[in-house]
Amino acid sequence: MKRYRMKNVFGLLVLLLAIAACKPEQYQLGNIISKEDLKYSITQNSADPNEIFLESMTDGANPLWITPMGRSTRVQDTVRLPFAGEYMFVYGATSAGGFVQADTFKLTLTTNNLSYVDDPLWTMLSGGVDNEKEWLLDLDENGVSKFFAGPLYFYGTEDSWESVALLATGMGRDEVNATLGISDGWNWNPDWPGNTWLMDAGDYGSMTFSLKGNAIYSAEHKMLARTDNGTYFLDADGKKLSITDGSPLHDSNRDGHVVKWGDLKLMSLTENTMQLAALRDETLSGEGPCLLVYNYISREYSDNWVPEDLPDPEPELPEGWEEDISQTVNTTIQWKLSDQNPLDWANLDGSMMNGWQTPADYPDWLGTPDPSVYGGFSMTLNSADGSVEFVTPDGTTSNGTYSIDEKGIYSFDITVPTFQLIGWANFGPDANNQLRILQIEKDLSGNVTGMWLGAKDAVKPEYMAYHLIPQAAGGGGGEPEGTELAFDATKILVGDLENNGNFRFEIYNEYGSGTKDNPPLDPASVVFENRLEVTFTLSGIAFNEGTAGSYLCGIQYANSDWSVQYWTDSWSDGSGSGGEVMVTGDGTYTVTFDPGASVSNALVFVVDMLGMGADITDIEAVTATIDKVVVY
Repeated sequence: MKRYRMKNVFGLLVLLLAIAACKPEQYQLGNIISKEDLKYSITQNSADPNEIFLESMTDGANPLWITPMGRSTRVQDTVRLPFAGEYMFVYGATSAGGFVQADTFKLTLTTNNLSYVDDPLWTMLSGGVDNEKEWLLDLDENGVSKFFAGPLYFYGTEDSWESVALLATGMGRDEVNATLGISDGWNWNPDWPGNTWLMDAGDYGSMTFSLKGNAIYSAEHKMLARTDNGTYFLDADGKKLSITDGSPLHDSNRDGHVVKWGDLKLMSLTENTMQLAALRDETLSGEGPCLLVYNYISREYSDNWVPEDLPDPEPELPEGWEEDISQTVNTTIQWKLSDQNPLDWANLDGSMMNGWQTPADYPDWLGTPDPSVYGGFSMTLNSADGSVEFVTPDGTTSNGTYSIDEKGIYSFDITVPTFQLIGWANFGPDANNQLRILQIEKDLSGNVTGMWLGAKDAVKPEYMAYHLIPQAAGGGGGEPEGTELAFDATKILVGDLENNGNFRFEIYNEYGSGTKDNPPLDPASVVFENRLEVTFTLSGIAFNEGTAGSYLCGIQYANSDWSVQYWTDSWSDGSGSGGEVMVTGDGTYTVTFDPGASVSNALVFVVDMLGMGADITDIEAVTATIDKVVVY
């Protein structure tokens, strides 16, 4: 009987378990905290009643404070109120059961403590106690920026007040990063006329920082069609600005790219200007994180601003440039576009905007220089009779005359040809069918080795710049024609040949790794009056993570009696003879050596990339060839 009952009890348990297993799972929130369960304290400092201490004592809950100076989620926090008055505090807590908020706590202050806002930065920001100050984005409806180059700059995530201040002294970017010990430190400060895509010209409204009774923030965002009414706090020591229930003036293009518009870095602040930085979020923007630095001017500065009547800057050509050009083009000289860096953009003063030196430097949005596309172009000038001949890459020839004025502007009586140079960028003259000399390049002997000609943009304050190299074109003047030396490329030694971290081409070296006994060329054939030129190509280069990625490269040379010597490693600062280049990876490069004297018979003739050998991930995977050796 007992056994029968046990069987039935067991069966009943199985049935109950089966029924329970078939029921859907049910989830419940945790216990809800009631108002009566909230425990917190709001107390004043007995020595300074304007300093308020907040403490959350509710177990297992996360606090949320609403204070006159903004919101806080700290368990313990301190609020400093500079002015007497009636202030409201609200304490709330979030637990597993949800959010519960206590009744508003009213605190009456009868004292002032103006030491909280007596830092000069508070005065610059707000005008000081019992005052307010209005700020505008530095871009108006006419597209004018009255102090900064434009309304928006871009900085690295580790940049700050300190880096902006150091950069303003003229310190270089690398030195700033090293001084501050930061890695993500960089900046791009675009001008608005040349980068109107940044944001539309317009009236962006104004924002006001007040110290009338409290630190009150208000803003009218005209371009965003909204208004702000909140509070703010300036951390003068930490150079941070917090805005509660508000955001700084900004553009609609990036309105959705920032998580916390009220959490700002103060990058600079003067009586008339201010720069505030918000962190661009990678997920929201689809771009890497950076500091969006918005530039502001005070209302007073804007209302009293008068544009300076300054002439546009112009290129400053070296003294005696007319004679240099006259000598270079003594009778006839042919100019061809560089096979390394034929194109750039230049500022009105003639300085290059990008400074590209080799094909590898050019960005993807433009394309890589390809001499097979433009190499057939030439411009041949005859200074004796003022004649000019253009040959376009397709072989079309046109002839006419030219003149050059005291500013270095070439004018032509025939139309300067236009043709594709790189990607979507064309070679061509300006709207007046003119080209202007922006820079003249010379070697140590004073010979002109190149010049940059510019076509001024009809709208933007810039030139499209073309890099032209002189070639001999008969007629007696200018640089002599180069002579290519014969060599056996298979005998040239390549690699970290001296185990010193350099990457070397050994073309001939009496003291080297084997070219003395098996020379790739006849050292007696290395005879030149003006210049020695080596062109080489690298491929398969990959650098170790964290290495420089850019290496000074030049010719190391000594002639047979040591009367002429040149060692690139003596010029690690990059000065050298002017013939060095910076190698940044795969590509074709040309290095030159101009001794300023006649040279014959090589004793040491190598090309070194200083420090690059040690930084290459797999030196055996590198393919390196000498393309040509030319003497002039």
